[in-house]
Amino acid sequence: MPSFRVTRTVRHSPQQMYDLVADVERYPEFLPLCESLRVIRRQAMPEGGQVLVAEMGVGYKAIRERFTTRVSLDPANHRIVAEYIDGPFRHLENRWSFKEAPNGGCSVDFFITYEFKSRTLGLLMGTMFDRAFRKFTDAFEGRADRMYGTA
Repeated sequence: MPSFRVTRTVRHSPQQMYDLVADVERYPEFLPLCESLRVIRRQAMPEGGQVLVAEMGVGYKAIRERFTTRVSLDPANHRIVAEYIDGPFRHLENRWSFKEAPNGGCSVDFFITYEFKSRTLGLLMGTMFDRAFRKFTDAFEGRADRMYGTA
């Protein structure tokens, strides 16, 4: 099953990076392959977090797919977990965590694992998805620089 993990330090705070990644409805503005994102349901959790059910539309050239995930937002621990509900995957999970970096800024950890239901779709989109996932952290860091500044 394909997976990808990256940990990198950015100049922004854990709270800023958490807020940016938790704002899923803005993804189509800057995230590679993301053409649409609609939050279907929001549920507040007793400990202060939220669980969202969201549908994302992705596309590359003539290929378009939609999938639904359950996104658990844990602001107290600066963690976000997205779990697959429905769509073209057999499995999809991604996790973000944001921690204070020793010399300032934030250590961002991003992990994703996925598998397509269809072998054909996996062959068509697998390499492109892998390249896009490798650009995700760049896209979020670039968005943070635009929102919060680079100094």
